[in-house]
Amino acid sequence: MPAATRPGAPPVVSAAEPADAVRAAPPGARWVWRSTAAVYPRLLAAGVRVDRCYDVEAAELLLLGHEGRFGEPRSAAAAWARLTGAPVPPDPPQRAAEPGTQSSLFDPRPAAALAPAALLAVYADQMRRHEATTRPDRMRLLTAAESAGFLVAAEMNRAGLPWRADVHRAVLTELLGERYAGRGEPRRLAELADRVSAAFGRRVRPDLPADVVRAFAEAGIKVRSTRRWELQEIDHPAVEPLIAYKKLYRIYTAHGWSWLQDWVHEGRFRPEYVPGGTVTGRWVTNGGGALQIPKVIRRAVVADPGWRLVVADADQLEPRVLAAISRDPGLMEVAGRAEDLYTSISRQGFSGDRDQAKLAVLGAVYGQTSGDGLKNLAALRRRFPRAVAYVDDAARAGEEGRLVRTWLGRTCPPAAGAGEAEEAGLPQEPDQPADATGPGGPGGGPGGTSAGDWTPGYASTNARARGRFTRNFVVQGSAADWALLLLAALRQATAAAGLRAELVFFQHDEVIVHCPAEEAEAVAAAIREAAGRAARIAFGETPVRFPFTTAVVECYADAK
Repeated sequence: MPAATRPGAPPVVSAAEPADAVRAAPPGARWVWRSTAAVYPRLLAAGVRVDRCYDVEAAELLLLGHEGRFGEPRSAAAAWARLTGAPVPPDPPQRAAEPGTQSSLFDPRPAAALAPAALLAVYADQMRRHEATTRPDRMRLLTAAESAGFLVAAEMNRAGLPWRADVHRAVLTELLGERYAGRGEPRRLAELADRVSAAFGRRVRPDLPADVVRAFAEAGIKVRSTRRWELQEIDHPAVEPLIAYKKLYRIYTAHGWSWLQDWVHEGRFRPEYVPGGTVTGRWVTNGGGALQIPKVIRRAVVADPGWRLVVADADQLEPRVLAAISRDPGLMEVAGRAEDLYTSISRQGFSGDRDQAKLAVLGAVYGQTSGDGLKNLAALRRRFPRAVAYVDDAARAGEEGRLVRTWLGRTCPPAAGAGEAEEAGLPQEPDQPADATGPGGPGGGPGGTSAGDWTPGYASTNARARGRFTRNFVVQGSAADWALLLLAALRQATAAAGLRAELVFFQHDEVIVHCPAEEAEAVAAAIREAAGRAARIAFGETPVRFPFTTAVVECYADAK
């Protein structure tokens, strides 16, 4: 049950329907509720929008992580059970998203109800736990930002990304050829498959890696995989059609006709955005592949008539975040200039070589410590010692098994042994984590603070691997914290200006706003202002700039 909490307001506002409670509340109320995903979609369906909320379950997950209790149930019911000493219920399993239906994250069916008094007791306990964190001010800010992120996710899910099904079909026919009646693959894929088979002298299924590896072995060529980089090193007539087949097959299976039928309805693509879906705080989607839309398929993302897409990409976000959280004077000065960041760094010990400067920065963030990476890192350490020391400290903390946190306090799980992780039902860490980021404290190192992008629950039995991960975690995770504040500030600015603009897409460092053509310039300005405001709120007064490359287009593919 929602509760309005503001000075002078009653602690609880109850109504038969949440929408009635929101309409009856005074302006500016902040709503405390069990889960935004459970409550807010029903409000949006009733035409009701809220300005602010406090998501108890999102807060519980953040607090459990900060307390080193990663993996414990995070539901409001579990938090209430812990508070009262009752048996702690497990979190209910999240069902997979069903294309064309209300997403699983925003399932309108209510979970086990928690009485308003119990919910407020959990909220009060969470306020106490916030005060017990290493940086209460930052942790409160992170919780507020995460709660705002869930509001944005629900609104984007309802708005949907504009999508022209007719354009998509035309693109598929152009790339893949016509579909044969009664046959699975379209013409172009069938032709390429025939060429692969002809090159091997027997029927080979190019969609089956094991079959391809076996065919190469029969030809006297040993390959470990069918990855493109490995195939390109082989001199064999099957390579060219095989690489072409694999490229088109990915489009056919991931964004082909079946995908279009399942996911695009009434001119909108509505994936299920999951804020904080990775350890670093980066978002993921539950189905639909919204964060991997190929450039050629972006031709189908077209604004409504008379509307535009404002597509904004943050420029070199992670190095700028490293400058802000490390408080390195030299890097902050460089990141405050009105020019390309890597070009500026290239003049600081890299003889103007932008590529080498970029490799050095990325090597510091991602832990490349061999070959040219080691030489470049040494040059970077001489010029920006505090920045490199910051990520070095995060790596050391990770190797030693300490908790590592982002600038605002999101915590990387501690290392766990394989047996312990298996007993807890946690998947093991892959060799190459999909993402990663970093730690922080005011002007100080991460000892007991930050990490990176690792699917929640991964356990590492390799200290050095975890160190590489936490090195990246402090930067990538702090960038994700900043991005949450950006979204909140942009949402607030467009609403305050009375714009009809809608946030319709978000991915790490990219945001798309769908708006009437006459609002496009105002939206672009709002994005720039939101970026600066997010930086001030997250990092305090800093010379570091967070510029965006912004394009106002009718079609997403034209933005880059």
